[in-house]
Amino acid sequence: MGELLDRMEPLLAAMPAVKSPEGHVNFKNKLMWTVAVLILYFALTNIPVFGLASSSQDVFLYWRALLAGASGSIVHLGIGPIVTASIVLQLLKGADILQIDTSEERGQVMYMGLQKILIMVMIVVEAAPNLVGGFMLPDPVIAQNFFGGNLFAVSLLIFIQICIGGFLVFLLDEVVTKWGIGSGVGLFIIAGISQALVNGFINWIPVSDPYPVGFFPRIIAIGMNGASYFQYFGKDTLAFITTIAIFLIIVYVESTRIEIPLAHSQVRGARARFPVKLIYASVLPMILVRVLQANIQMVGMFLSNVGITVLGKFSGQQPQNGIMYFLAPINGPTQWMWWITDLGHPAWEVILRLSVDITFMVVGGAIFALFWIKTAGLDSKDVARQIQLSGMSIPGYRRNLQVLEKYLDRYIPKVTIIGGVFIGILSVIANLFGVIGAVSGTGLLLTVSITYRLYEEIASQQIMEMYPFMRTFFGKE
Repeated sequence: MGELLDRMEPLLAAMPAVKSPEGHVNFKNKLMWTVAVLILYFALTNIPVFGLASSSQDVFLYWRALLAGASGSIVHLGIGPIVTASIVLQLLKGADILQIDTSEERGQVMYMGLQKILIMVMIVVEAAPNLVGGFMLPDPVIAQNFFGGNLFAVSLLIFIQICIGGFLVFLLDEVVTKWGIGSGVGLFIIAGISQALVNGFINWIPVSDPYPVGFFPRIIAIGMNGASYFQYFGKDTLAFITTIAIFLIIVYVESTRIEIPLAHSQVRGARARFPVKLIYASVLPMILVRVLQANIQMVGMFLSNVGITVLGKFSGQQPQNGIMYFLAPINGPTQWMWWITDLGHPAWEVILRLSVDITFMVVGGAIFALFWIKTAGLDSKDVARQIQLSGMSIPGYRRNLQVLEKYLDRYIPKVTIIGGVFIGILSVIANLFGVIGAVSGTGLLLTVSITYRLYEEIASQQIMEMYPFMRTFFGKE
């Protein structure tokens, strides 16, 4: 593997990239870049794919909150290719198959180049089944008017548009990472889910019954009409309670941490603390777990659409039987409360599906959290190196890299696993009861956590602007 990477190094270094800033980017410029990318993202979500038939299916319908894309738009794939490429790289790096030292500049260039190649591959891989599997259908009217009735030409045009949109999302993510605040992936998730939440609270358009679908217009309309509260508003009340509970729990847990005391070896009296949060790996590993599930379901839907039902038969986006039914996540109370709703499955099948979903999220959350900290340079070895380079050490211990790493091993791996398991359980519970705005519980959990960390980063950026010498101290220059 190492020899292959060495041969590929010229190609990896030549991959297209957004130019990095040569020096420090002040906070106002970062904010401007972030807002500009956000506006452009919303513009792209409102550009429909030309040639797409209205009868097309959205293979990622239940994953829109996580993929941060808009169905039928040029950014139909959203962040799916980026996250899927990250899954592959993390599995390879976590298993020590991909031996790249990302602490060195050469290793960083090779890793980023390899990631870009994988992203481009995943854009094609995720776009192709949408067309070949019969999900995104060409419009016969457009085919007749512009291409002489050639449906293949329209399908090819749709494929090209989707690939271009996937590449634009990748570039926007890189712009935010290098020139803005936070990451593009997190920013797009916040934007999409926030939009859905606002819609879920104030939408006054009725959908499945005579009353508005939005929470506040619905409760007013039901109260004025004297309709049955439990019949028309019971599920919405449960979703509202879950939404508030998730918000409060995540905000509390984000502030829960173990603080490791540090002292400067040369500046007498200079002390600091290294925080190891309960959600040390953040909630981003949950994106990896859910997108892995989405890709598994996409394969099942593709096979079902082409007539291969050995893994299960699908009705629309919902698996009806087979292994795909048990691997599908549960998205709301109507998919597991068999004593209230006729699900068409015996209770033992529903319980087994629920057990598989919990196991997948808990085990996957712990594994991907460990892989994430290793890839992101947050494991004990990398943190020990960063602390030593900053001139800090733990009071009462020798200023030695191995000693520092061994001390951090007492906390970081254990807290990472506990945090991954906790977020996995919380994500499943949120999905079971549903949330406002038809976004998944996992999506809401991600939004609250990413927003909280974005707030912390903004506060940190402002401090750096007020005290420029701290940028050098924390390695920001």
